[in-house]
Amino acid sequence: MRTDVIEQFPRMAVPPDGRRAAAVAVVVTGDDPAIWLTRRASGMRAHPGQFALPGGRLDPGEDAVGAALRELEEELGVTAARADCLGVLDDYPTRSGYVITPVVLRLDREAEPRPNPAEVAHVHVIGVRDLAVEPRFLTIPESDRPVIQLPLAGHLVHAPTAAVLYQFREAALYGRTTRVAHLEQPVFAWR
Repeated sequence: MRTDVIEQFPRMAVPPDGRRAAAVAVVVTGDDPAIWLTRRASGMRAHPGQFALPGGRLDPGEDAVGAALRELEEELGVTAARADCLGVLDDYPTRSGYVITPVVLRLDREAEPRPNPAEVAHVHVIGVRDLAVEPRFLTIPESDRPVIQLPLAGHLVHAPTAAVLYQFREAALYGRTTRVAHLEQPVFAWR
């Protein structure tokens, strides 16, 4: 895994333009690096049952790294520190009114997620090398932008999570800076 590329990633910020700021944690763990991909609880108000990375809205006065650390603890019961942050990827503007900032965290110590059942139905451990799967780019009549899907964990993961993981994989596995803000979400995620 190319941690040097993550540390030096030339991040592109997206202006909020009326959208709410949010952050997600791309958590890399283990000697054979893996990430945690969650399935949102079916009782969640927004995006129930969808694949997601631990994350949520920034609280007042909070930055993206602080929000990602807080959400990681709230959703998976794992405490991390700012020193665990490898870097920050490009902002991703969503159709549901957020600008998501992906924060890449490296946990070298053993950390066992303890999912909060109110927010997380399941945690999938995905090997970083498993992100080398070929993405699917679809066209839909509602948009001229390509919809991205990543086949992971026996399912199709959609944007915004798929876009974030695709950018992470491009940097971490191949040392490439690949932009993803133009990648579309499926219509069901627009709400």
